[in-house]
Amino acid sequence: MKSTVFSQSYFIIIFLVLLSVACLTTRAQEVDDEREFSYVQDADNGPAHWGEIRPEWSECNSGRMQSPIDLLDQRVAMGSHLGRLNRDYEPSNATLINRGHDMMLRWINGAGHIEINGTLFQLNQAHWHTPSEHTINGRRYDMELHLVHESNDNRTAVIGIMYKIGRPDSFLSTMQRALSVVARTHEVEKAVGIVNPGLVKFGSRKYYRYIGSLTVPPCTQDIIWTIVRKVRTVSREQVRLIRDAVYDEAEANSRPIQHLHDRHVGLYRPKDNKN
Repeated sequence: MKSTVFSQSYFIIIFLVLLSVACLTTRAQEVDDEREFSYVQDADNGPAHWGEIRPEWSECNSGRMQSPIDLLDQRVAMGSHLGRLNRDYEPSNATLINRGHDMMLRWINGAGHIEINGTLFQLNQAHWHTPSEHTINGRRYDMELHLVHESNDNRTAVIGIMYKIGRPDSFLSTMQRALSVVARTHEVEKAVGIVNPGLVKFGSRKYYRYIGSLTVPPCTQDIIWTIVRKVRTVSREQVRLIRDAVYDEAEANSRPIQHLHDRHVGLYRPKDNKN
């Protein structure tokens, strides 16, 4: 019993130390033009070589806190100490941007916020990866949505939601007309008016939490990752539309799984054990 309490306390201390390190990071900015790198495994500019393309991308190869990772049950410490993920999103003016390998939805002046450990992180953009980048017990799903947030002191927090083929996703359904236009015209940017991120469904209060990196160059580390435990559904047509809208004509835009090294992964489970 004492050893169990000690191990839980040790995990909490280590995790808080990692979060405090994340507080010291500089602003993490994904590239807006992704044509310099590719997702082709054996290409000279493929994932294994991202860190060689530019000096400021070196962490893609040398970093020890890289993302995505496999969320393996045996490595996860469960508990309720991480706290409930509080969202306060609001509809805001947005633009769809074709970055070369993915479609990004950027809210012009932010779209509300989430709260993590007492800090507010403003929602700035969302983008999609097909198939998913993170895996659960080795299983890769059909799509992953990343909601990218930033705090006033330049910390970055990303919420990831994974999807499998099934019923259409309601949030993507609201974007369908704009995505169809971009797929047909291959526009680089398209104003889409007011978009409500509150329509993004989580479906569960359970989530994984770990410290990782951006999954595209420059692969900046000390990113606070929150992966929703529930896998939601998306239609096959919606996944195809997301890929057709991107002008690289590739079949996938997912970075390979990275080494966990000595990082800890937590799984938030509400005390009431619901959802």
